[in-house]
Amino acid sequence: MSDQGPSKQIRGYGHGGVETVISVEDVNRQASELAKEGIPPSRLAELAKNDDFVKIEGLRAGYGKMQILHEFNLQVGKGQSLCLIGPNGAGKSTVLHSIFGFTNIFGGAVNINGKNVTKLSPKDKLRSAGVAYILQDKSVFPGMTVEENLWMGGYLMHKPTQAKEKAEQIFEKYPRLAERRKHAAKVLSGGERRLLEISRALVMDPEVLLVDEPSIGLEPRFIDMVFEILEDLQRGEGKTIIMVEQNAKKGLEFADIGYVLVSGELAMADMGDRLLEDPEVGRLFLGG
Repeated sequence: MSDQGPSKQIRGYGHGGVETVISVEDVNRQASELAKEGIPPSRLAELAKNDDFVKIEGLRAGYGKMQILHEFNLQVGKGQSLCLIGPNGAGKSTVLHSIFGFTNIFGGAVNINGKNVTKLSPKDKLRSAGVAYILQDKSVFPGMTVEENLWMGGYLMHKPTQAKEKAEQIFEKYPRLAERRKHAAKVLSGGERRLLEISRALVMDPEVLLVDEPSIGLEPRFIDMVFEILEDLQRGEGKTIIMVEQNAKKGLEFADIGYVLVSGELAMADMGDRLLEDPEVGRLFLGG
């Protein structure tokens, strides 16, 4: 985030003196006001260009007996990108977890390319539905080489040679990784580790990428690199991307569609660039 002058008033997720920052409680309270009207499914379909490649209907999900998501709906077209933003605890990562199979589903459905995948295990989501999950951070195997980490991405393939062939294709695409193929993952920079995490998810050639906080812990130059990679995967390879991003400005700049979640419910939905221009979104989540 760029430096702010001393007289600049900072709000939402911005940085500044204590007296200028809205508290977390106030952000949650004011954001909850946005959720009162609800978003009709027809609007979500419109944003997805009436393509229901990824569709969630009436999802109620959470952990143990605790329900986090309440009648949650989502729709994304093939090759589109969606960014989920909102206050801490709004349920953003729970959406990704629910799509991939990490939560308890109390009701509703998750559909990928017309197939109900709600009850599939994570490995079956990857193998049969083409859904890959890229974790927030530190998911590489530090003691393994870059090459071995990529091979691990193909653990569901029938033959080890298939994973090795796919790893070679990735090395051709990303010379930065190829130069470090024999290096232990623990010696990589933060940006290189994130590139490895993304690349490992590509070994199974998924159609849907669930990306949790791609910019977390990274220097600005690496953040730009990661978003350039994701843009290439979407625009160049037609991947459908659903992400959670705390850096709301960066996420909405990248994504075709933006959703604002509050308390496990959908409060706002629009094109990413339109949400960037919305004064309420700016005040609460963009630091201005």
